[in-house]
Amino acid sequence: MWKKKEIIKIITNHLIDYPSPINITYFWSFGSLAGLCLVIQIITGIFLAMHYTPHIDYAFWSVEHIMRDVNNGWFLRYTHANGASMMFLMIYIHMFKNLYYGSYTAPRHWLWVSGVVILIATMATGFIGYVLPWGQMSFWGATVITNLFSAIPIVGNMIVNFLWGGFSVDNATLNRFFSLHYFLPFIIAALSIVHLIILHIHGNNNPIGIESKTSSISFYPYFYIKDLFSFFCFLIFFAFFVFFFPNLLGHSDNYIPANPMVTPPHIVPEWYFLPFYAILRSIPDKLGGVLAMFGSLLILLIIPFANPRVSIRSLLFLPISRKLFWFQVCNCVLLGWVGQKVVEHPYVLVGQIATAFYFLYFLILLPLTISFETRLIKWFAKKDREAIMEDFIKNKVKREKSIVFIDEAQGRLVVRSEYSIKLEDFNFFRNKRKISLKC
Repeated sequence: MWKKKEIIKIITNHLIDYPSPINITYFWSFGSLAGLCLVIQIITGIFLAMHYTPHIDYAFWSVEHIMRDVNNGWFLRYTHANGASMMFLMIYIHMFKNLYYGSYTAPRHWLWVSGVVILIATMATGFIGYVLPWGQMSFWGATVITNLFSAIPIVGNMIVNFLWGGFSVDNATLNRFFSLHYFLPFIIAALSIVHLIILHIHGNNNPIGIESKTSSISFYPYFYIKDLFSFFCFLIFFAFFVFFFPNLLGHSDNYIPANPMVTPPHIVPEWYFLPFYAILRSIPDKLGGVLAMFGSLLILLIIPFANPRVSIRSLLFLPISRKLFWFQVCNCVLLGWVGQKVVEHPYVLVGQIATAFYFLYFLILLPLTISFETRLIKWFAKKDREAIMEDFIKNKVKREKSIVFIDEAQGRLVVRSEYSIKLEDFNFFRNKRKISLKC
């Protein structure tokens, strides 16, 4: 009985009566949509694993068997394949939303860090899942990406041999990748629960980035209905790809069985890896490219700690930072476009410039512009408060030439005509100031 009450209490506190800012928009639904995608991927993945054979001689044909012979197997396969793209799309929008509204700053910095860890785990799961169909792009993608670890000094070759389970991408590699691909989604689910727990410690941010204990309403029924509407809109969008364009986001070479003797003319990963693939290729040195690619992910972990702790979080009030943010969004799209092109001029040069701006934005431009604009806003606000206070003094002091002293320590207006007016707040005056007024 006690356990039942505790479970009901937890559900009530975190799903029904959970206080949410009254002004959050539909952009706050993308985190829930990413969770929905994870559930879809786990369910469809379990059913696909029942018919998949992790062997280099049968893997490709077992996928064809699922598509052609298993009842509704085509639906499971297309839902799972396109579900990966949908999940990454929801995660990317969710992260850019948090960057825009400053949800990565304290006290929610560990919430951001946990989200980046989920992103990295999801990318690892997506990569090894792309290998399982054992088509041409799967095999050569696995060969190229796993070979990157050989650039690591001393231990690089040992890591590559461990991943391969031998001296090349072979049956042992496929078995290991299948086991990891089945296991990692449950780790991501556990990390998502941790993410939600951290979220509920400090609550949701809101579009204006100002904390308020009074401007909040319960999650149910208001945001429950809002998220439900978002779910249905997303499912319609998702179904459009599954039923009408199931192969639009994939690569046609993956319908060719893997052949170690024939290299595809142009090896490209899935679209959600293209920006990081472009960063990898933009550095001429192999080790430098590997460090840049992994650094582009790890740099996201230090964003909350590299940026100053400011009272103005949202970019709605920071015009320069807002323009730079949208420039960075376009830059990431440009990196994705460059990642699918062949390695030749001018794509190499464009990729190098875009890579330089990617790191420059997170390391220098973002913290500097936010700090500068915040100080600028505070300076203008101080000037406005001083102007308002001077108007107040003019209305309160008798219509005579008076010498007025503003004493911050005592919080008083001291007037030479032997009377004083008490005010509520003079904190913005740093020193005693002398104002001569003719009223």
